[in-house]
Amino acid sequence: MDKALKTMIDNIPEKTGRSLADWKILLSKQSFSKHMQAVNYLKTEFGVTHGFANTIVTLSKEDSSSDQDLVDSQYQGKEALLPIYEKLLEVVNSIGNDVTITAKKTSVSIIRGRQFALIKPATKKRIDLGLKLPGVEPDGRLESSGPFGTMCTHRVRLESIGQVDQELKNWLSDAYASAG
Repeated sequence: MDKALKTMIDNIPEKTGRSLADWKILLSKQSFSKHMQAVNYLKTEFGVTHGFANTIVTLSKEDSSSDQDLVDSQYQGKEALLPIYEKLLEVVNSIGNDVTITAKKTSVSIIRGRQFALIKPATKKRIDLGLKLPGVEPDGRLESSGPFGTMCTHRVRLESIGQVDQELKNWLSDAYASAG
């Protein structure tokens, strides 16, 4: 990678307010038939300058499958957990249109300005959902953060899709609200 491109990539968060990964996810949810449509979208909707918009769009085309590859890797051998994961994403996407979902090597971060939830396949039979709920006392299945440490304030262990119930949806909504 040439030095100028690396510098530009390094400056994307500071100059645009979002990471390159966040921009890639945002663009993956859109449908553009031409490169310049995507560039103009970033410029008009988000105030991104032309140079950064062009770079973001170009780089987003290069590895559009990387997030899915990371998720596939997380759930390899844990495929039975995928319906729970997909249900969690459905709930998260229904909360607000400013949510960013970012796959990492071992987890998926749910972000609204800052991370408010974290989805991690903990075992072959369980997903741990980390939540940031400042000021909320752990109670019942809303446990203290456990292995999440300071990334989250609470953890909910999920072993079935039925556990993605109204109570859990309320906790996600509260975490979303506190991240705004």
